[in-house]
Amino acid sequence: MSDLTKKAIKDSFRKLLQERPLTRITVREIAADCGINRNTFYYHYHDIPELMDEIIKDGAAGLIADYPDISSLDECVESAFRFVLENRRSINHIYHSIDREIFEQYLMSICEYAVTSWYGSAVKSAGAGPLRENPDSSRILKFIRYELFGACVDFMNEGMPPEAMDEAKHLLHLSLKVLDSSQSS
Repeated sequence: MSDLTKKAIKDSFRKLLQERPLTRITVREIAADCGINRNTFYYHYHDIPELMDEIIKDGAAGLIADYPDISSLDECVESAFRFVLENRRSINHIYHSIDREIFEQYLMSICEYAVTSWYGSAVKSAGAGPLRENPDSSRILKFIRYELFGACVDFMNEGMPPEAMDEAKHLLHLSLKVLDSSQSS
């Protein structure tokens, strides 16, 4: 029963978040929408940010489960951007709220997962040594992770235009070429 109640609370919150900004959603509205009383909400969640944190964490875990092995840089970019696009309105409401930090934490973890998974696939196919044996690789991966995160943030700041994903892919490919040429010289 408890899992069903939590699911109802999450579903109501997601529905309300599609309709209006986060700052205009109250516990009373969530409880009324899913047919529970406020005490039941507080039994499961301390407050709305805790609820939001759990929903974003679930979304990030779902994305990671959907992409257990990212084999190309393009797939790496697409996985991060797809997460944002699939949850466009809700993410926009969260992103432009006081609780933006919660979203950014999980976006960074999604970017880290995507880049690390892609690198692991690249290492396997190229027969290169593990990441921990090459300190420059970890720096490059950190740079790519930050670049992907920044591209996602720019994407949201620019109103999520469709061409932004291709632009992010292009920038990542350019940065790899620059990094590649600097390593060979």
